[in-house]
Amino acid sequence: MNISYWEYKTWLSNIDFTIVGSGIVGLNCAMRLAERFRDARIVVLEKGILPQGASTKNAGFACFGSISEVLGDLETHTEEEVQKLVRKRWDGMQTLRKILGDDRIGFQNFGGHELFPREYPDVYEKCVSNLDRVNTLLNPIYKADAFTRQPNSFRFNNIRDTYISNRFEGQIDTGQMMASLMQKVHSRGILVLNAITVDEFYETPDGVAIRTDRLEFVSGKLLVATNGFASQLLDRKVKPARAQVLITKPIPNLHIKGTFHLEEGYYYFRDVDNRILLGGGRNLDFKAEETTEFGHTKKVMDKLESLLQEVILPGITFQIDRYWSGIMGVGPEKSPIVQQVSDHVYCGVRLGGMGIAIGSLVGRELADLIPD
Repeated sequence: MNISYWEYKTWLSNIDFTIVGSGIVGLNCAMRLAERFRDARIVVLEKGILPQGASTKNAGFACFGSISEVLGDLETHTEEEVQKLVRKRWDGMQTLRKILGDDRIGFQNFGGHELFPREYPDVYEKCVSNLDRVNTLLNPIYKADAFTRQPNSFRFNNIRDTYISNRFEGQIDTGQMMASLMQKVHSRGILVLNAITVDEFYETPDGVAIRTDRLEFVSGKLLVATNGFASQLLDRKVKPARAQVLITKPIPNLHIKGTFHLEEGYYYFRDVDNRILLGGGRNLDFKAEETTEFGHTKKVMDKLESLLQEVILPGITFQIDRYWSGIMGVGPEKSPIVQQVSDHVYCGVRLGGMGIAIGSLVGRELADLIPD
């Protein structure tokens, strides 16, 4: 780039902290660093014109894990580990609500509901038979029994007559949340540079030299908060997982309220602005969806549209308004990776599709790795 002396002096010299990624983790990390190091010069680099990844492309679920997901985790994790996972999600969501306030994130508590297709009776029976076990395990977190059986009051088709609902779950306005975070970051004098991709970095005795597709500079510390794109910069066990999403045009007299999961969470939908937002389907072809490329496939879109017609909105006329996709970061373990990578490099990645719930907490934990 054609950088003048004034531009370099004002924005690109004497940088204390550089954060890669302006999603929920990166922005919370920046704010926490500004709290801890009041005179620090902080720069956030974002490769998209708007935040990429999943922070502005998710469904806006304030969720902590459906009962089938919790039971699935219990097959590969200890009870203590699962309890710790859910507690982190719960604490992270409360942190986000405290930092921004419910009005500024559009928080609504309509509950979260797991639906059970009739063709999979074993999953339903397993969840019902373990209802007391899961409630007992998670009672210390919620201070009450979270999961209850509820009737199919929204008249979904081809599912069992009973949901298993978590009354503590809710939904947010993702765009509102990110805009509010961005306002807070700017108000603290933190510089956010968009449309800049970090190509590589290397450590120096005093910091990190960073080369992007537009400019090069040196920073005291580098903090990577790119989640699904982490493998492009770091050798860490994080795989990208694309989530394909669609939203309908407004539907008159839409009667559905809340967030919903079906087929063990591989499909999820909610109401928003008298529309239905529906996503998922990576279980149809895990390998194809293990990508950092945005886009959608006919196989997944056909499945999502059939779910709308046959299960969610039977007999109701609707039109699709928009399609998009987001990139999550997943791995063999559910817990996020928040650690020091080398002398001057740190990372907070692998949010496992729970960025809304844990992103604020992970961002603050990442910032707190920096010694005083």
